[in-house]
Amino acid sequence: PHLMNITLEQSGVSALVSLKMEKADYQDAVKKELKNIAAKAEMPGFRKGKVPAGLVNKRFGTEVKMNEINRLVGENLQKFIEEKKLSVLGEPMMSEQQQAQDIENQDDFEFKFDIALAPEFKVELTDKDQLTYYDVEVSEEQVDEQVKAFAQQAGHPEEVQEYADRDILRGALAEQDAEGNLLEGGISLDSVSLMPSYFVSDDQKKLFEGAKVNDVITFNPSEAHGEAELAALLKLDKEEAAKHTGKFTFQVSSISRFVPAAYDQDLFDRVFEPGTVKSEEEMRAKVKELIQSQYNQDADMKFLIDVRKYTEEKVGKLEFPEALLKRFMKLQNADKGEEFVEKNFEKSLEELRWHLIKEQLVEANKVTIDQKDVKEAALQTARIQFAQYGLTNVPEEYLENYANEMLKDRNQMNAFVDRSVNTKLAAALKEVVKLEHKSISFEDFAKFFEAENAE
Repeated sequence: PHLMNITLEQSGVSALVSLKMEKADYQDAVKKELKNIAAKAEMPGFRKGKVPAGLVNKRFGTEVKMNEINRLVGENLQKFIEEKKLSVLGEPMMSEQQQAQDIENQDDFEFKFDIALAPEFKVELTDKDQLTYYDVEVSEEQVDEQVKAFAQQAGHPEEVQEYADRDILRGALAEQDAEGNLLEGGISLDSVSLMPSYFVSDDQKKLFEGAKVNDVITFNPSEAHGEAELAALLKLDKEEAAKHTGKFTFQVSSISRFVPAAYDQDLFDRVFEPGTVKSEEEMRAKVKELIQSQYNQDADMKFLIDVRKYTEEKVGKLEFPEALLKRFMKLQNADKGEEFVEKNFEKSLEELRWHLIKEQLVEANKVTIDQKDVKEAALQTARIQFAQYGLTNVPEEYLENYANEMLKDRNQMNAFVDRSVNTKLAAALKEVVKLEHKSISFEDFAKFFEAENAE
């Protein structure tokens, strides 16, 4: 039974809740708490627990009365909202109609709260609803690129005898005078690295064609390099380096070539679970599968974006208690100021509308998630992040630790919860609505998201 006299005045999606409280509502709770304090209280001149009730009351009475009234208001308001099945947006706020209350000298109180209510509407999807589902195709070129990237990441440098494009040459550099002799007091460096493939001048590049170890080549570094590269080569600052415009000799001491890994068992075991891939053909199939599973997730994401557009059109414009929601947003973002709220208000109303629609879809399709789903979403993210660095064969315990670290962050945790719900909701809705499958290349598919971001 309610202790208190609570009333509700509702106009559309705004409501005012009034709680009237009499002395009888809080008196017993206050007495009990003061008794607890008296049993433990210590004051000069009194033994512990022997302080007279009057003194305890004088010292702690108002504070206890205030705390108990606060607690009872909160509990009763919550109970009232639950019993009336009110769908509250945000949290109840002290009403602007609230009169000041004098806790110390008043016996009876009245508290008024403004409550923002969710609009009532019904949305459902059935097999009468038709939506497009994009089957994103993985091209052979994409598989080629990824396979080559794996071989490149597992490659190694090798010493060779003759220069070819993209090799690195190491050797000694010495400055010449106008006659082509060693310049007295000129720059002389025992060991520098050159990559003629990156020279800015084709004429200078040509001078190194077919160079072998021990050859001496005469070239002009200031023509071959941009100013930053020249300064780095000569180990001088840009101003100083720019003064050296003449020719230099370069004696080749070694030539190094980066060789991609061969498509052998060693590479397969490095990239995938050892023993699971045994040929280049199997490697290509596995790579295709990896890319495909990523594309399928993207296709589900696009499907949900389309579900959102489709259901929002079905539902149409909803009436929101805008003034109350604005007030609530301002309280929540007090540190960011009014301008932030004004700028983001429309957007947050759109998000709220989708949130309410999604809630109904989740409930209707009995979508539930548990700790295991959230953990799986974190592991999935960890795998994708490692894969971007070319690490596909990361030990499970590494992934576990990385996922657990991410889950400690409240924001990331919420994002994983959201992602788990989305994954399961997409899977459920694909079974419910009528799907019109469309094959599409990844390039064309990616354009959808470019358009989304541009909006």
